[in-house]
Amino acid sequence: MADNSSPFDPARILAHKFPETTSTYTERDVALYALGVGACGQQAVDADELKYVYNENGQEYIEVLPTFSALFIIDTLSTGLNLPGLLYDPKLLLHGQQYIELYKPLSSSGHLDNKISLAGLHDKGKAAILEIATKSYDKKSGHLLCMNRTTLFLRGAGGFSSSSNPFSYTNYPKDEGSAGKIPKTQPFTVYEDCTRPSQALLYRLSGDYNPLHSDPMVAKIAGFSKPILHGLCTLGFAVRAVIKCVCKGDSSKVKCILGKFLLHVYPGETLVTEMWLEGSRVLYQTKVKERNRAVLSGYVDLNHVASSL
Repeated sequence: MADNSSPFDPARILAHKFPETTSTYTERDVALYALGVGACGQQAVDADELKYVYNENGQEYIEVLPTFSALFIIDTLSTGLNLPGLLYDPKLLLHGQQYIELYKPLSSSGHLDNKISLAGLHDKGKAAILEIATKSYDKKSGHLLCMNRTTLFLRGAGGFSSSSNPFSYTNYPKDEGSAGKIPKTQPFTVYEDCTRPSQALLYRLSGDYNPLHSDPMVAKIAGFSKPILHGLCTLGFAVRAVIKCVCKGDSSKVKCILGKFLLHVYPGETLVTEMWLEGSRVLYQTKVKERNRAVLSGYVDLNHVASSL
């Protein structure tokens, strides 16, 4: 709904400056995140994934999974959503989609400056869709490392503009925001992975402490039988599957990622990720095996695809 104390003004919205945030992380944070999204979950010394948690074969630093960059939005979500003329209830916020562009490999520890801007805002009547872009720069060198674009569905926050001409703004190419259609052909490859009953409790240690993922009463009030898995944790599982099956364990091949959240996952459920190759793009769909329901879909763009594929 509209904030009557601050009437909606398109020019004011577009000129709004979000507060910048900073992100600091260590090698321990990188390893904890990797475990939180299932790395080495099936085999403790997995040949493709041990490098994310241990300095294997004398390597100086552990490697960083590409989806680790999604953690840089956490402070944005807590401090950067106060748009003039837009009022919403945080309890009714749904994370709809995540888009990530990677420009340089992330080091195993870092100090980053995050610059935040409005990427999109759409009045859908009873709800609003808010899109926030977060560009993360290395504090020392000033180099741009990655960009996250977070799409949020704000239930009850629509109706802030004219019903005859609802406000809609986007500042990025349309094809970047579309997950694309999942092919009806047989997948190029399929990867099955089990989440642990404690998966959400482990993943939350990377900074997302929303009680929906840990408190049974909060989950019940929200309409779930028990706490659910973080959507970004599910995305981490899916991108790991692409790295393992298509990139042959080489995470540096990942250039950009899009994930559209379709349905919740309960910790302990089995995730089945189906993948299709379209040039240098991997289309994927992740299903929960026990319920045979799609929970996530999207694509991963690669820097190059091995000719052997």
